Amino acid sequence: MTRIHCAGPWFLPLTVMVAPAYAVDYLSAEQAQRLLIPGADSFLEQSVSLSEEQRDAIRARAGVRQRTDTQLVWRAERAGELLGWFIVDEVIGKHEFITYGAAISPQGAVMGIEIMSYRETHGGQVREEDWRANLAGKTLADPLRLGKDVPNISGATLSCRNVVDGVRRLLVLHEMVLTRD
Repeated sequence: MTRIHCAGPWFLPLTVMVAPAYAVDYLSAEQAQRLLIPGADSFLEQSVSLSEEQRDAIRARAGVRQRTDTQLVWRAERAGELLGWFIVDEVIGKHEFITYGAAISPQGAVMGIEIMSYRETHGGQVREEDWRANLAGKTLADPLRLGKDVPNISGATLSCRNVVDGVRRLLVLHEMVLTRD
């Protein structure tokens, strides 16, 4: 009689199967720019290179670290006048990155955010306009804390928290680097 061993090498592929990857790209940077700063007639890429000292200062002020040395930034203008800044950023959801665009006014207020790419299987409610609208108008003078001045979404807590933390970090970046232009 032949015995079948369940722990044999043929069993290995079954043990490494995981849920399929889930990624949806909703907007390109250009589409998000037009949605968030519709009056602009030009978006001038001015990506920012940050020194280690600047990254440390952003972390100290924002409470979250600036992961990269370079931040994708566009200066939005109409007839040469600065209307605001458009910044593409990524934060971790639960396991995967959430790519979003944020528009910040010259005075340092959030004009709006758009989720550009969402890769998680859960928590995609951060894409809902009603939730994103809670960030509009926020400045560094606001607490910008989930559950304080930005509501949580049940089932999307990590995505909500990390997007809010990312927006606070971008406001610090704006104040420290972009207002110097």
